[in-house]
Amino acid sequence: MSENVSKLSRRELLSAASALIMATALPAGTIAAQTPNAPPADTPKSDTSAGNTTTGARLPMQGTPMSETVLVTGGTGYVGGWCIVELLRRGYSVRTSVRNLSKETEVRDAVSSVVDAGDRLTFFAADLTRDDGWDAALAGCDYVLHVASPLGGGNPKDKESLVAPARDGTLRVLRAATKAGVKRVVMTSAATVATPPMSSPDRVSDETVWFDPREDVDAYRHSKRLAERAAWDFMKNYRGATTLTTVLPGAVFGPILTVDNSSSTEVIGRLLQGKVPANPRLGLEIVDVRDLVDLHIRAMTSPGAASERFLGVGEFMWMAQISQTLRSQLGAAASKVPTRSMPDFVFRTLALFDPSIRSMTPRLGKMQRHTAAKAQRLLGWQPRPATTTLVDCAKSLIAQKVA
Repeated sequence: MSENVSKLSRRELLSAASALIMATALPAGTIAAQTPNAPPADTPKSDTSAGNTTTGARLPMQGTPMSETVLVTGGTGYVGGWCIVELLRRGYSVRTSVRNLSKETEVRDAVSSVVDAGDRLTFFAADLTRDDGWDAALAGCDYVLHVASPLGGGNPKDKESLVAPARDGTLRVLRAATKAGVKRVVMTSAATVATPPMSSPDRVSDETVWFDPREDVDAYRHSKRLAERAAWDFMKNYRGATTLTTVLPGAVFGPILTVDNSSSTEVIGRLLQGKVPANPRLGLEIVDVRDLVDLHIRAMTSPGAASERFLGVGEFMWMAQISQTLRSQLGAAASKVPTRSMPDFVFRTLALFDPSIRSMTPRLGKMQRHTAAKAQRLLGWQPRPATTTLVDCAKSLIAQKVA
């Protein structure tokens, strides 16, 4: 162990590890078909898909208002909020479900800071753990983007605590959607669902891969795996016109709409704040939230996307590479970002004291990657460089005073 790392207190090290839990437990562990160690490009995409704004700029609406209506579940969430923004920008009428209508003003204000919603955004009270409200929310809808799912920010002792809102909630949405006769449901899954056991050799996986149900994983991954499997099992027995498509993202970063839905980007904030004193040997496949939304909409509207799974992943980066990117691109604003590396045995020692990170130890030094070639080939999807995503995410967190 290096002298600097050995001087870190147990509290500091636990803080460093816990800061990674959200990022690595969210749709993560995932890369597009490219060389994993290649330096990320510095030039952002020149197209306008899903908006290229970071903060403060309102996006113009593209085209004329459409007659089609889309329900976005989980409008208070990070990905859900950006789905609402982009659908409105493209001219759709949007409905969103929230557990409590008291959140309407908060969501509407966040969305309106980026795009003019006009009278095309409406709210419905519907909870993934209850049947009430879903029929009303879906009546007359053309599409559903089922984004809502519990995050479970640590690793609950009872893994089943996240299953009800994830799996059973998905089934509630599907039952109501098929009853309403929507054209397509696009469900946000996670790349972990297409990941072989961590004990297997490093490889690049595609959408034909399914998880091993015997593998012991954290509560979030457990719930996402059961939810997507349940969705496809439901569709096997359904004989109507509604189709299902699933999107399996990696680690989702990018600009935030509000400080209240920034938990997905928490690890970037903690890096900037100096709350992660050393970089463990963990890697993430980074996808920009704006590109992920673009993929959802492409999957929603493309005839060829029906009954398909699409991995939505970008470049693989080790935590040390993420830290180095922030320091090189942000200068003084990233002065607290760590330069030190955390030895694997230190991380494993931490896991003895913190059960929430224990399930992450098999991922140390692993490069279980995924390819987004299918989405690129069939849908024309192109994620922007990870450097652009990380810098935009960091600048947004700084602007919102989260970091």
